[in-house]
Amino acid sequence: MAKNSYFQFKQFRIEQGQCAMKVTTDACLLGAITEVENTGSILDIGAGTGLLSLMAAQRSQANITAVELDPQACQQASENFDNSPWPNQLTVINSTIQDFAATATQRFDCIICNPPFFHNCYKASEKRRSQARHTDTLTFEELASAISKLLRDTGLAWVMLPVDFSHLFAEAANRYGLKPNKIISVRSSDQHKPHRHITVIGKSCDVAIDEVLSIYKQHPQYSDGFSHLLNPYYLFF
Repeated sequence: MAKNSYFQFKQFRIEQGQCAMKVTTDACLLGAITEVENTGSILDIGAGTGLLSLMAAQRSQANITAVELDPQACQQASENFDNSPWPNQLTVINSTIQDFAATATQRFDCIICNPPFFHNCYKASEKRRSQARHTDTLTFEELASAISKLLRDTGLAWVMLPVDFSHLFAEAANRYGLKPNKIISVRSSDQHKPHRHITVIGKSCDVAIDEVLSIYKQHPQYSDGFSHLLNPYYLFF
């Protein structure tokens, strides 16, 4: 997916020139597959451009709170919210999720997160991009703790991570009483191994369902499953 200064969807536009992390296919898939239609409150952890919040707003009547650490990304998300059809549903807060969780009294029906995941790895030279991709500012333990505090007893959190890191988050989540409801393995095509896991967790889950979703039939032709999910959003579907 090209890293342009903006990305145009059917019902909203994402300006991303001031954000370290741009719109990606994986993030779009997470936003489209998260079940938000019957939720009253949604929390977007690490909002970036505000993409996941805007995708949720398009399919729900929920009040959506987006928390973003980086001031420039926070400002860009705020502008994207204001210029969308749903400004009254959307609020962005410039804060770490650790500080937000320490003081927030609200509990959320749905939490969405595409968190930083690299740990003890080579870092990008651009500081803000490195911050968005590495666990220095948000460890899996801290993320699990925040989700446990902020999620309603009947709520679900949707977290996307590379396959190689998802088990580390699952172990941290388990320590905070969060059990898997569903694990969706995402792969480029039927000929590829999964590269992402979308782990759906909650406090009252007892059985985990395994699903697999391919993005492409054969590049550049999208699979039927991916096309169905993204049809409400992508201009060329």
